[in-house]
Amino acid sequence: MARRPAAAAPVTPPENITDIDVSSEMETSFLEYAYSVIYSRALPDARDGLKPVQRRILYMMAQMGLRPEKGHVKSARVVGEVMGKLHPHGDSAIYDALVRMAQSWALRLPLVDGHGNFGSLDDGPAAPRYTEARMAQAALAMTADLDEDVVDFEPNYDNQFTQPEVLPSAFPNLLVNGASGIAVGMATNMAPHNLREVVSGARHLILHPEATLEDIMTHIPGPDMPSGGRITGLDGVYEAYRTGRGSFRIRAKASIEQVTARRSGIVITELPYMVGPETIIAKIKEAAQAKKLVGISDVLDLTDRKHGTRMVIELKAGFDPKAVLAQLYRYTPLETNFGINNVALVNDQPRTLGLLELLQVYVDHRIKVVRRRTSHRLSKRQHRLHLVEGLLVAILDIDQVIQIIRAADNSAAARTRLMTIFDLTELQADHILELRLRQLTRYSTLELEQEQQKLQEEIAQLTAILDSDALLRTTVADELQEVADRHGDDRRTELLDAEAEPAVTASTGPTSGKSPAESDSLEIPDAPCWVMLSDSGMLARTTDRASLLHPSRRRRHDVLRSLVATTSRGQVGAVTSDGRMVRLPVMEMPPVEVVGGTVNLNQGGKIKDFMAGSLQLQKKEQVVALVPLDRVVAVATAAGRVKRVNPDYPLNREQWEIITLKDQDQVVGASVAAEDDDELVFLSGAAQLLRFPASHVRPQGRTGSGVAGMKLSAADAVIGFSVVPAAAAATPAGAVVVTCSSGAETLEGLGQATVKVTDLAEFPAKGRATGGVRAHRFLRGEDHLTLGSAVLAPALAADRRGAARTLPAELVRRDGSGIMVDQPIDAVGSSPEALSSAALSWADA
Repeated sequence: MARRPAAAAPVTPPENITDIDVSSEMETSFLEYAYSVIYSRALPDARDGLKPVQRRILYMMAQMGLRPEKGHVKSARVVGEVMGKLHPHGDSAIYDALVRMAQSWALRLPLVDGHGNFGSLDDGPAAPRYTEARMAQAALAMTADLDEDVVDFEPNYDNQFTQPEVLPSAFPNLLVNGASGIAVGMATNMAPHNLREVVSGARHLILHPEATLEDIMTHIPGPDMPSGGRITGLDGVYEAYRTGRGSFRIRAKASIEQVTARRSGIVITELPYMVGPETIIAKIKEAAQAKKLVGISDVLDLTDRKHGTRMVIELKAGFDPKAVLAQLYRYTPLETNFGINNVALVNDQPRTLGLLELLQVYVDHRIKVVRRRTSHRLSKRQHRLHLVEGLLVAILDIDQVIQIIRAADNSAAARTRLMTIFDLTELQADHILELRLRQLTRYSTLELEQEQQKLQEEIAQLTAILDSDALLRTTVADELQEVADRHGDDRRTELLDAEAEPAVTASTGPTSGKSPAESDSLEIPDAPCWVMLSDSGMLARTTDRASLLHPSRRRRHDVLRSLVATTSRGQVGAVTSDGRMVRLPVMEMPPVEVVGGTVNLNQGGKIKDFMAGSLQLQKKEQVVALVPLDRVVAVATAAGRVKRVNPDYPLNREQWEIITLKDQDQVVGASVAAEDDDELVFLSGAAQLLRFPASHVRPQGRTGSGVAGMKLSAADAVIGFSVVPAAAAATPAGAVVVTCSSGAETLEGLGQATVKVTDLAEFPAKGRATGGVRAHRFLRGEDHLTLGSAVLAPALAADRRGAARTLPAELVRRDGSGIMVDQPIDAVGSSPEALSSAALSWADA
């Protein structure tokens, strides 16, 4: 049996192991990776201010015809086109870049017009299959004239398509929209600016190439954030403009307002750049839980698409809003720091650029773009003029041209014959040969000569631009101005010099026992102040006592019903027509300022709005007066009852009854009557006046219905009650009685009325529970008083809306008739000087 041959041994391939230096390989590979990230992803080009992905998105949208006047298309379609043809990276990176270019809070001048949910400062966008996009108007300026050889094109990643190396960029996009990105070993963070200001600076540099940074900063004073806000301190801005690196602080725009009738608050209408409301709320809650912030009762986010940003931070009573705002700036992102790091690609190399260098790079790019566009247009028009001139020659003898073409054996022979006979160039002859017979119908010598003249004029203009550097620069500057006029808007961010922080003294020592936010400086000091209630129901407080006491200043507000001297952290009582007293904290009342000696109570609030919840006024209930809680108060009713109430009020209650009313009676007046010699003055609708000393009424506790004050006839009622200090009542013209009469058939607010002003001293004092004396003689047609009150001189008057009215200057005897007035008078009162003097005397007592 034959033996099988032995199997051949397997052949082992020779080993191919190459020894390399790991450190050298890592260095080379890392540098290649770093260069790829820097050049192809993270850093913008200083000429158009775009990263490659942004540039490819805009170029592809322009190629797809997604112009602003066309309809939106799905964002996913744009992402797919960009990824498939130009950008060899993930779809999420492309979509994120597209979304950012559509967000008005991220870019000062958005380049993409988004339709759908493109997110917010606190939330991300919807998926690309749900959103739609097209080019914004500003994107047209970025991609304009791409078909006129204005920039170089380069192949895409697989050499199947071409893409522009840079966009023409008809405005300085890098400065207008800013940029941010993190590369390998470097990063960029550039602030947005106002288009009009940037264009103004660029035009100045174009027309004045020797301009300095200081010259440019007169046009570009600082960044202009899309979200507005306030930039405080411009030293960092100047440093960044000079060196390319710097920082500045940006604050939210805040105002202190009366957010409710009883609470003041801080209203935020503009936030720092890229800071959302939810972030602010979370940081406020975090700081409050850590005891860094006090004085805040609630935070409301009222932001919406229609009204924009609006956050309301309600404050607790007793805290200084300015001090709380300073703590908010300190502990929350309501104030942030923006670090400028102007790193961009210049000639494919990353460089840190100052403002002047950034503008110079853009200006050089734009001049080059306009020069190339002008050359391209000149070449096109010269080519067309050459053809038109050939047509003009041929059109003069078109029959011979046709005969030559028909007689020729081929097109080459026809071309040669045309060139020989008509002295045409090869281009002109070919153009004539390519004409169709039907085209000959629209050619005429006149039309061709007009086109020739127009082309010659355009060629002359284009040639002039290319031959003159000054004219070229002027053209660039004019085009920039057109873009600014079309797309520019007003500045949003306020630029402020370094501000002094609001006075906030933080007690951080170990013995203080308080956190910085709990420092007493956050709380409003218990300073003397006034509380005012006008006859039209306006309530306010002011600390400007000196202005109220100044006798030479006139105040354009309605008549003051009450003026109480108190303190900022004190309380006053509101006496209502239903016979109850309501405790009101002064701190929660709306503050007003005295400007130029004028107290504008319209800055305050309605007393009925201030009294909410359990303190709310009932139907037909009104606040009669404000009184201090530590003085004896006299209260009178329409039925003629009177009561002096001792100030033994409950400390743990907000409201209580101070007089028991019977038979639908109601309180008509209340005032301090602490001294026994003070005068109590009643006026009835039947024109009877009664005055007697307060000593005739013994002070009582809160319960009880008082005693008889004025005896009234049937159907009569008390319409006015006042407490006049004894000194004023005994002094001639120290106090006056103002009465206004009317008839039963006179419509309210219409017709004439009679008004009388009489010295109170003319009215004799009578005993308590008597009818008093006549205070006004009625004329024919008059039968009752519509208004009556004893006030400290000089008396003031107003209508129901608070407008001032003039009282007769002449004093009439007590039983005399009134003087006819044309304008209705609905309220009378003492002057603020007299009221404040009386209030101070009561407070000092």
